Formats: sequence, structure tokens, C-alpha cells
Amino acid sequence: MGNVGQRAFQNARLQKRQKAEVLPLLGHALQLHKMGLFPEAQAAYRQLLQLAPNQFIALHMLGTLESDAKNYQQAEILLSRAVAVDPRSAEAHMSLGVARNGLRRHDEARESYRKALALRPNYALALSNLGNASVALDLVQEALESYDKALAINANLAEAHNGRGWALCRQRNYDEAVASLNRALSIKPDYASALANRAIALRELQRFDEALADGDRAIALAPDDANGWLARAGVLLQIQQIAQASHDCEKALAIAPDSIQAHSVLGLCLAGLGRVEEALASFDRALDIQPDLQSAISNKIFTLDFVPNASVEQHQQARRVWWERIGAKIASEAAGPHDNGRDLDRRLVLGYVSSDFNAHSAAFVFKPVLQHHDRAQFEIVCYSCSSKVDATTGEFQGFADRWRDASQWTDDRLAAQIRADGVDILIDLSGHTRGNRLAVFARKPAPIQVHGWGHGTGTGLPTIDYLFSDPVAIPFAVRPLFAETVVDLPCFVTLAPLPAGIARAPMPALSNGFVTFGVFNRISKISDEAVEVWSRILERVPGSRLLIKDVALDDQLVRDNLLARFAACRLPAERVDLLGATLRSEHLASFNRVDIALDTFPQNGGVSTLEALQMGVPVVAKLGTSLPSRAGGAILTALGLPNWVADGNEAYIEIAASGAAQIGDLDKLRRELPGQIDAAAAGNPASYARAVDDAYRAMWKRYCSGAG
Repeated sequence: MGNVGQRAFQNARLQKRQKAEVLPLLGHALQLHKMGLFPEAQAAYRQLLQLAPNQFIALHMLGTLESDAKNYQQAEILLSRAVAVDPRSAEAHMSLGVARNGLRRHDEARESYRKALALRPNYALALSNLGNASVALDLVQEALESYDKALAINANLAEAHNGRGWALCRQRNYDEAVASLNRALSIKPDYASALANRAIALRELQRFDEALADGDRAIALAPDDANGWLARAGVLLQIQQIAQASHDCEKALAIAPDSIQAHSVLGLCLAGLGRVEEALASFDRALDIQPDLQSAISNKIFTLDFVPNASVEQHQQARRVWWERIGAKIASEAAGPHDNGRDLDRRLVLGYVSSDFNAHSAAFVFKPVLQHHDRAQFEIVCYSCSSKVDATTGEFQGFADRWRDASQWTDDRLAAQIRADGVDILIDLSGHTRGNRLAVFARKPAPIQVHGWGHGTGTGLPTIDYLFSDPVAIPFAVRPLFAETVVDLPCFVTLAPLPAGIARAPMPALSNGFVTFGVFNRISKISDEAVEVWSRILERVPGSRLLIKDVALDDQLVRDNLLARFAACRLPAERVDLLGATLRSEHLASFNRVDIALDTFPQNGGVSTLEALQMGVPVVAKLGTSLPSRAGGAILTALGLPNWVADGNEAYIEIAASGAAQIGDLDKLRRELPGQIDAAAAGNPASYARAVDDAYRAMWKRYCSGAG
């Protein structure tokens, strides 16, 4: 027998021996797999592949097990080998797509799914997975088409209903999302992913109890899936259970250390707990993974407000990042010129965009503006971007000539409606706060765009022409750093008058025999520096007490952490009173327990400062360098109280301690303050609104002249 014949004979014997060994091993591995003994099945597949490296079934099955275990890199290696062995296997191409999607290589995943579909056009699961990859690339409409095709083939494919629900969430279509997710869960009741997604949709619809129940159940069913923990964290964060939300984020990160959403939500939790540097680090981690994550950039911008000594330049640079990574691309694809008639004196259409047309602190600031516009000069269109509806929403609906519920509209749809409504001046009331629609403003759907009141520190969008402020809040020297042109009002904010029936009481110190200092700002605004300064004030004023009120103080962990911070500054817990959430009438009445309010820094209060003054309580503020640290000084200066504004910690302590020592003067000021506020243009809603009307008309004239 020649060498060639001998080799052929040996190969045949080897193949025969391998076949005899391989087939029983494969049968054993498949049986283990079927029984759910996955580690044992993996070991059996690996043993088999040592004997037969190109055994297709073993490569495919082991690859899918690695993928299920989220070992996507190893899965891709195995499944690529499987596809090479049998390029006609639609299942192998589909499984390879799942691994690549897990590696966030979504374009390659889509290509694998398309290969599977070329081999098997009616492959419903491949269509559903193609939808998943498309959603990850923000190609939501394409994703919905894939899910619908999958469901046309198999109406009971729970995965497609689930994916469709998530895609609809991405489009803000929460009602329809819930319907799709309900369908998924009717087919597969213990579907943890669908429960997690439904929790997110229900949260956005303000159905918090149901959302929390879904989050709890998702975690119970799949404790090793980060999505359940994240879904519940989002709900807990929104209902101000911040410490528990933070815990859930940590659990999610232990499971999925590179979860973009987990890092981003944890950042919000840490910011809410006042752990600013850690919060910024979390947002940066999310942005390291996905540099154009819009929510993380905006959250970082907002959190910078709490950083001591952050310069205006740093704040504006962070906004430029949003524009460079997000806004510029949107603007380049936006619609063209506007066809609004340039008649100088005609009645103008004002469009207000906000997620806060409800009982939110920001609403108290811009409500008097809308209420007191000259309706002969202006028509008002409100674009409400939140599902939260309450009595305050009803008031705004009464102010509007046209009301648009845009809470479940895409950015494209909202921009198109603004154009269709013929809006001449479009006003953003959110800035980079939660629920903003800055992506709409990047599209420039109105010829003139303005930002004011909701955040007040500038947006960084060149497509927003003007920013309402005042000379104290934004000094002239820093205005060239802004993307917008600054327009001065009597103050960068005003406030609606107190509700009827709110009684103002005399100074509590007159009957208590001791002075009470009050802080009614968010806990997240209380910096370590402020804690140290306030502790020194109470040490300086014998017998004095500190009353702190915030909704977050309903959380015992938050209360304990705050008291521990004061204890570290030698202020015992007995001298600090903590109050949590109340109705607004009770909230305002709580100022009757306070003699002097202390403003937070570096981020000052806005509404809390104005409410204190309306109730007759003077406020001590410290003027910083960044815009958030100048809000208190701007308000007090505009209302004729510049002597309550300090330029440093020692001056702040002195103003507070001196005020506490002059009870007679303090009592007199308490009685005079309400009238003083009403007399000031910044505190009188009608006067303030006239200044806003004049500013809008000046903007329009500039636009009509071709200069805008």
C-alpha cells in the first residue's frame, strides 16, 4: 500500500474512532443541556471539541451557553467558528448576532441577523433580535418595523412584544409601550425583562406603586439581571427614596460593571445625597463607555452647580460638550428656514416648553409670567412634556390659548407641531434639568428661541438666541462665555404670590426665647462647607436651633447621614430639627417656625429664598463666582436686601449672628418684608411680566430688522 493510500486508511480509521467517541459525547452533552445542567453541559461540549474541533453542534451550543452567561467575547469566538463550519445555518448566524449585540457591536449584530434572515426569511426571533440591535443604535423606527414583522409571523413571540414595548418607551409612547409589555407578560407571565421595562414605562406615567411592584417582581424572578435592579432604582429615585435607589444601582453594577445606565442613575443618586464628586465620577464613567449619552451629559451639567469654586468657564465648557456631541448633529439634519411673517407690531405666538406645568418648584417661578402676559400682544401655546397632571396643570391650561400634551411625543413630532403652530418665540423652561427637550431646540423650530427661569444658567445651544437673567446673577464680564445673548430682567426669577389663606406669624423667637435658623432647600444642596459654617453660627448664637426641611428627609438613612455630618462639626443632634414632605400650605406655614433662613452654597436656593421672604423671613446668602452660587445674592439685591448678602464665610456668619442679636430690628423687618417685596419689580408679578413682554417685543423687532 502506498503512502497516500496508507494515510487515507489511517484518516478513515481516525474518523471512525472519533465518530464512535464523539456521537455519545454529543448526546450526553445535549442531554445535560436539556436538563438545565449548564456548567456540566459546557464541560461536556469542551471535552467533545478537543476531539472534534469543528463539531458544529458543540460549537453552536457551547457558544449560546456562553452568550446566555454574558461571556460574549468567548461566545463570539465559538459562534464565529460555528458559522465558518456551516455558513448555511440561520440559527448560528442569529446566535452570533446575539453575542455581538452583547459586545455592543450593534452594526455587526444587525449584519448577522440579516444573514440569518436571508437564509430563513420568516425567522421571527431573528427579526425580533434585529429590532433589539436597531434600538441600541437609536434606529427606533426601524426597530419597530422589525418587531411588527416578527409579530406578523408569530403573534405570540413574547420577546418581540417586549422589544416593541422598550422601543416605544424610547419614543416616549408610554401608553402603547405598556400595552405591548402587557401582551408580552400575558404570554410569558414570569418574563423579568418585560417587567423591568414596564416598570420604566409606568414610572414615566407617574404610576409609581405599579412600577415599584414590577421592579420588585423582576428582581425576585431574575436577581442576577441588572435590568430589574435598575428599573426599581429609577422608581425609587423619583419618589425620593434615594438611599435605597443607590443600593439598587450598586447591585446592578455588581452584576454588570459596564452598565451605562447603572453608572448614570447611580450618579443621580449620589448627587441627591450631596456626594457631588462621586456623582460626577459616575457620569464620567457612563460617558467613557458612551460619549454621546445625552442624559449623562445633562446630569453632569446640572451636578456641576454643586461644585465649590467651579468657574463660569467650566460650567459653559460642559454645555459646549453637549452641543458638540449631541446638538450639532441634530441641528445639521434639522428643517430649513421659517416662514413666520415679519410684521413688527402683530400679535406674536409664544411657545412655552416644559415638563413642569404642575406642582413643581420651577412652576412657581414662571407661572406669574404666563398669567400676566398682555394677551392683546401675545398668544400663548404651552407644550407640556410630563405625564404628571394636577391642579397646577389646570391653572396653566387656563393661561394657554392652545395646550399641547407633548408628554408622549418624539422630538421630531414636537418640533413639527411647533412649526405648524406658527410659534414666533419658543421658550425653554428646563435647561439641563430632568425632562428637558433641548434636542427640540437644537432643531430650531421657531425663528427666535429663549431660555429662562427653569434653570437659568444657560444651555450652551447656539440655536437658543437669548437667556433671561440679571446683572448680579450673570455679571457683564462673563457674558461673552455664553452661547446665548443675555437679556436682563428685574431679577432672573420672580415668584407667584402666596396662596390665599397662608397666615404669617410673629417672630417665633419672641415667644420661644431662642432664635431658629431655617434651611428649606434640597438636601443635595447642603455642602460640607455649608454644614461647617452653619454649625459655627449656632455655636455663636447660644440656645439657637436649626430647622431643616426637605422631602428627602422622609428617608431615615438620609436623616441619619445629615445629622452625622453636623455631629462631625460638633453640633449635637438635639439642636437640629428635621422635617420631611408636607402639602405646600403646610410647607409655607413651617416658615412661621423660623426667624432667619440660611441659604445653601455653592448652589443657592431660588424658590426657597423667595418663599422665605414672602413669609417675612430674611435670608442670609453668600455671593459666589458661578451662576448657581449667585442666585441668592441676585434675589436679595433685586428685592432691596443687599445687606443680607455676604462675600465670604466670615461675613455670612457675621450677618446671621448679628441679625439674631437684634430681635427688635428683625421683628420690624419681618412685618415690612411682604410690602417691600410687592413694591419691587422683581417681586410684583404684573410689573415683572411687563418687563418680559417688552423683552419679547424687542427680540422680535431685532429679528424683523434682519439682525436676529
